[in-house]
Amino acid sequence: MISTEKCPMPELIFGTSGLGNLYEAWSSETKWQIVEECVRVAPGPLVFDTAGKYGAGLALEMLGEGLRKQGTHPGEVVISNKLGWYRTALKGEEPSFEPGVWKNLEHDAVQRIDYDGIVACYEQGNTLLNGYRAGWVSVHDPDEYLAAAVSPADRARRFGDVLSAYEALKDLKREGSVTGVGIGSKDWTVVREICEMVEMDWVMIANSFTMHHHPAELVAFMRQLDARGIPVINAAVFNGGFLTGQDFYNYRRVSPQTHSELYRWREKMHAVCREFGILPAAACVAFAKSAPGVRSIALNMTRDYRAGSQVDILKSSIPPACWERMAAENLIDKHFAETHLYEPDI
Repeated sequence: MISTEKCPMPELIFGTSGLGNLYEAWSSETKWQIVEECVRVAPGPLVFDTAGKYGAGLALEMLGEGLRKQGTHPGEVVISNKLGWYRTALKGEEPSFEPGVWKNLEHDAVQRIDYDGIVACYEQGNTLLNGYRAGWVSVHDPDEYLAAAVSPADRARRFGDVLSAYEALKDLKREGSVTGVGIGSKDWTVVREICEMVEMDWVMIANSFTMHHHPAELVAFMRQLDARGIPVINAAVFNGGFLTGQDFYNYRRVSPQTHSELYRWREKMHAVCREFGILPAAACVAFAKSAPGVRSIALNMTRDYRAGSQVDILKSSIPPACWERMAAENLIDKHFAETHLYEPDI
């Protein structure tokens, strides 16, 4: 079993939201083929990132089935399960969370973040994996849970629930059921707040440090994590697929009419990539890797970017002149580019 303790994390972690019918519903056979390809081309330790929220547990089921069909021994794979969403019966035409994002689901999921809820999510996740178990665990979307507070007192209560959930995860680690405890969140400021109270084995940030969004304050926080020896997993580096061509930004549908500035930015970024003969996805991944403390990139499988192409993208080299042009076009922060991506002419 791979442990995060005193062990480098893999450069690439395979995301599984596509196995849960993110944006479109694939056949089971296609999903099994995706898992097969991941097993075959993994450039190092085989690690999958999943969550009960992904298709209301569908991704967990498909991952387990795919691994079994490959004959993958449980000791040859690490599964990181982000906990906090518990499968329930579907009562309407689509799930109650993130409407319009997940397709053709047969179940719903509800958020359960406290001691008992996290334990229930962990146990249900292992049941859905059916023969495999999560070795790395984290609390998923604590930012959404806290954002639902109706008053400061309610937020304080909810924050207590989050800390209680981490007590459960720490207990799982102490008893040897899991080897690492982390956090997965879209709002990096909530990650920072929780990290002040809980010692993490790793931090996963999503939609936070990307080519389109990389505030200096976040970079400073990532440096702090690096100084503390806490590895960062950078996920959703395409802002939910938008940067590579989807019409979803951070998992919310957008259009040129409602978000014209976003589309203008993407058009300019893609134009620079064409000029230098670079795939936009490759530029996004290279940029995401450049941040302080980033040890792993989590990439979701899509119809256009399967496991093999993701490995190729991960190895892509971006010429300094491309970053210079990006900075000159105000597509990326000039100071960050000069200090992390290229050395400016003096």
